[in-house]
Amino acid sequence: MSSIDRLQRITDAVREAGQLGVAELAELTGASEMTIRRDLEALSGQGVVERYRGGARSLLLRGDEPPFALRAHEGLAIKRRIAVEVAGLIADGESVVLDSGTTCLEVARALEQRRLTVLPLSLHAVNALTAAPQLTLLVPGGTPRPGELALTGPLTLASLGALRFDTAILGCCGLNAADGLTAYDLDDAAVKRAAIASSRRVIAVAEATKLSRTALAFVAPAAALHAVVTDESAADVETAALTAEGVTLHKA
Repeated sequence: MSSIDRLQRITDAVREAGQLGVAELAELTGASEMTIRRDLEALSGQGVVERYRGGARSLLLRGDEPPFALRAHEGLAIKRRIAVEVAGLIADGESVVLDSGTTCLEVARALEQRRLTVLPLSLHAVNALTAAPQLTLLVPGGTPRPGELALTGPLTLASLGALRFDTAILGCCGLNAADGLTAYDLDDAAVKRAAIASSRRVIAVAEATKLSRTALAFVAPAAALHAVVTDESAADVETAALTAEGVTLHKA
């Protein structure tokens, strides 16, 4: 088990149980207790767990979004495949608004060599595209969320309202035919809605695990999306329900 997989396993186990001891986590992961203690220190620094002597308790409530630093390394190969697939749907010369989140950050990297106009909605993606040789980079106003560095607030909404894009590429926390596109954060949901309103085409990126998930903040019905790019493990029942809403499915 890689260190990233082990951190995710620990995060999930402690969140489900509420708290777990070092010995229990060592047995769960097959790692030494010394390794588990180092992992718990790392997760404590990210705000995921609180350490106590001999174990840790979760700081993530049900419905909370794990920290960006942890999600950035989770399922990275899948996110990169999705990003390449998305890049293939974008034509040179397009104007694109690119959402925040770890999958959209990989999309930013996949678009780096393209001749496009891109407005990223996170400082992580802005940084990834700063040196892009042919790309016209637009930077919105707004307040960056700590860690996530997603831009939100009135200045972000005003930036989106002043522009019209060929394509919006949106991340999500949950997506299904019944509940539509959802996000954990209310301000983030408002920014996503503004991006949809300013764009002629909307592409959502979602790993297969998100297609059976619903988060707190409603963004838009599934029918508002023109396409969804997911991975090969997506369940047929989930993808068929989205297709019935008029959404074009792409599996990377």
